[in-house]
Amino acid sequence: MRNKITVIGAGHVGETAAWNCARLELGDVVLIDIVEGMPQGKALDMFEASPIFPFDAKITGTNDYADTAGSDIIIMTAGLPRKPGMSRDDLLAKNIQIVKECIGRASKASPDAIIIVVTNPLDAMVEVARRVSGFPKERVMGMAGILDSARMRAFIAMELGVSVENTHAFVLGGHGDSMVPLARYSTVAGIPITHLLPQDRIDAIIERTRKGGGEIVSLLKTGSAYYAPGLAAAQMADAILGDKHKILPCAAYLEGEYGLDGIYMGVPVQLGRKGIEKVIEIELTDDEKAALYRSADAVKSLFEKFPADLK
Repeated sequence: MRNKITVIGAGHVGETAAWNCARLELGDVVLIDIVEGMPQGKALDMFEASPIFPFDAKITGTNDYADTAGSDIIIMTAGLPRKPGMSRDDLLAKNIQIVKECIGRASKASPDAIIIVVTNPLDAMVEVARRVSGFPKERVMGMAGILDSARMRAFIAMELGVSVENTHAFVLGGHGDSMVPLARYSTVAGIPITHLLPQDRIDAIIERTRKGGGEIVSLLKTGSAYYAPGLAAAQMADAILGDKHKILPCAAYLEGEYGLDGIYMGVPVQLGRKGIEKVIEIELTDDEKAALYRSADAVKSLFEKFPADLK
């Protein structure tokens, strides 16, 4: 039997995640949205592209959660997008209600699924999904680190004029302006960028990585990033469904790791068929620890704003 992947939200991020899951033949895909006709039309368009690419996956658009039943993976993308001048924190109250509704219904239809949250503010929304679904922590995670690391890799490649395939980047912490890009763990063909670039250029790359989402929002003016986020979610699904035991940076629920407890943070994890198999802990300097704890404080401040029914 084929794997089944539900993507909640047929906006740009959702359609991109669905397209990549289908294109990579990870399983059959159900694209669901509250807008009648939109998921059906986008799913049909994708399926009509399958003979051209080609790929062999069934893609269904729906407004009914009954069609999502028995999913192996739930990718949560629905929510209000960021607008120019809007921080991820501004999205909190509105997107809490959306995540509660969608994950509540999807988790009931697929009680054995693994949830990947993309909706912003991500670290808070994945905690909402964990509380609403009641799933164990290893089956609820957030897509953040892959995107943030990809942005940093792209900026390193731009700076040095090298192939992005040679670059590797390491980003910890919350998905927002408080994230912690680690230059000494970021490399080009195995060479730390601290050996290749002066500190001022490294600082510029770190700052651009932190503001990467906002940069795209300011350029688009009417939306936010979707190509990289959608593909990042599909990469996580691929690692899980393929039981690859692949180490990727994701938002994981920490219970003592890195000295943090009861909070979602972007950290390297090992992903397999059961979800998060382990959290990979690395040694941090005092400055790096301080930056990570500042990021954790920023995320905890969002948890404190949750409505009473989520506390």
